[in-house]
Amino acid sequence: MKLTKRLTLTTAALAATAFLGTTVGNAATADAAPKPVKAPAAVKVPDGNKLTGVYPARGVQTYTCTDGAWKLLEPAATLSDRRGRTVALHSRGPVWVSTVDGSAVNATAVASSPKEGTIPELLLQATATRGTGVFGGVSYIQRLNTTGGVAPATACTGTDQVSVAYTATYAFYKPAK
Repeated sequence: MKLTKRLTLTTAALAATAFLGTTVGNAATADAAPKPVKAPAAVKVPDGNKLTGVYPARGVQTYTCTDGAWKLLEPAATLSDRRGRTVALHSRGPVWVSTVDGSAVNATAVASSPKEGTIPELLLQATATRGTGVFGGVSYIQRLNTTGGVAPATACTGTDQVSVAYTATYAFYKPAK
């Protein structure tokens, strides 16, 4: 029941945000060229890719109890532009969907860099993209500057779920031409 309710609420929030993003005016996601990001060597993007967007994110990592231990169920975060306007939503998949142009990217983690007291920094490789907008053609994503989001250290029972606040910076890359 909890999962069904969460999916319903998430779907409604995605639909509302997508609607607002297209009716309030297309917020410019193409701000000035993104500034280079600092990343650990373990999550370095391979040569031949160009940084195309950097967005701070705020959200939660939701964990579910599985066999007495906390297991990641899904992330849910909002990515913003330099002016603080919502430009994308991040959710289970993992997937990032632009609220400005509807483009999307799915990815899978290919490298990790642990950080004390927070979720690790990641390098993710795109597995699929949709559209020609900001996320169309994305090849790699870095999750950097993470804070929070760590699963509870306590044991769990039954089908308990818990959401833990986190922040991160997501950097998106496309093949260099």
